[in-house]
Amino acid sequence: MASPIAAESQLYVFSDAPRNEAASHMVAEVRSYIYSLAGFKTITIIERETNLGLAQSIIDGVTRLCDEYGRVIVLEDDLVTSPYFLQYMNDGLDMYEDAERVVSIHGYVYPLKETLPETFFLRGADCWGWATWKRGWDLFEPDGQVLLRELTGRKLTHSFDFDGTYPYTKMLKKQIKGKNDSWAIRWYASAFLKNKLTLYPGRSLVLNIGMDNSGTHCSTTSDFSGDIADSPVRIEPILVEEHLFARQQIVRFHKVIWPPMPIRILRKLKSIAHHAK
Repeated sequence: MASPIAAESQLYVFSDAPRNEAASHMVAEVRSYIYSLAGFKTITIIERETNLGLAQSIIDGVTRLCDEYGRVIVLEDDLVTSPYFLQYMNDGLDMYEDAERVVSIHGYVYPLKETLPETFFLRGADCWGWATWKRGWDLFEPDGQVLLRELTGRKLTHSFDFDGTYPYTKMLKKQIKGKNDSWAIRWYASAFLKNKLTLYPGRSLVLNIGMDNSGTHCSTTSDFSGDIADSPVRIEPILVEEHLFARQQIVRFHKVIWPPMPIRILRKLKSIAHHAK
C-alpha cells in the first residue's frame, strides 16, 4: 500500500558513483531502477560523478535540501516504510517546528516487549527514517574528535552509550580512526551534547531490510526487525522531555542484544555444544 500523501511529496534521490570498477554494473542497475520511480509530485535524481561514500553523500544531500527548503525527510535505500510514515513525519515537522529543544523526528523504534506511548522523546538523534529542520541540522558537528573530546570531558560516555549497554562511544572512536564511515554516530553525538530531543513513534513505521550482510556497515541479524505500523501514529502535543520509561526499555533491549562479554562467550559455547550434538 502506497503512502496516501506520496503524490503531494517532492522526492530527491541521491545516487552515489561506484567506488570501483567492480561496482559499476550494480550502480548502473540502481540508476536504471530509480528512473522508473513514479507516484510523487516531482522526482529529482542527482547522479554523483565521483564516489562520495556513505557519510559525505548523506551530509551533502541533507545540507543541500535543508538550505533549500528548511526541512528534510531522509530515507536510505535499505528501509521499508509503513504507508503512514510520511504523514507522521510531516505532522511531526509541523508540530515541533518551533520547539527549539526538538532536533528531529524519527520513524523507527526497537521491537520492545513493553507497550510504549503513541509518541515519546529520547535525547540525541537517530538515522533509520528521520526528519529535521535547518535549525537542527546546523548543529551537526562533522569532526568526531571534537565530539569525543566533549563527551569524555563532560563524563557523558556512559549515558551516551545508554547506560553502557550499546557501544556508541566505541563506534565514534572507530569513525575517528577511519574504520567506519558513519555520519549517524556524529549526528547522534551532536544532538546529545546539545541536550536536544528526538520524537519517536510508539509503533515502528520503518523496517530495515539491510541487515543481511549485503552492505558495508551491517552484519546479518534480525534483532532489530519487527512489525511496522498498520494504522496511523497520532502526533499530539506531549511534554518535551526525555521519556524515562521508554529509555529504560531500550536499555533493557540493548542488554539482551549486547550482553557483557562473559555472557556472550557462554552463549557461544552453548550454541557450539548444541550444534555438535
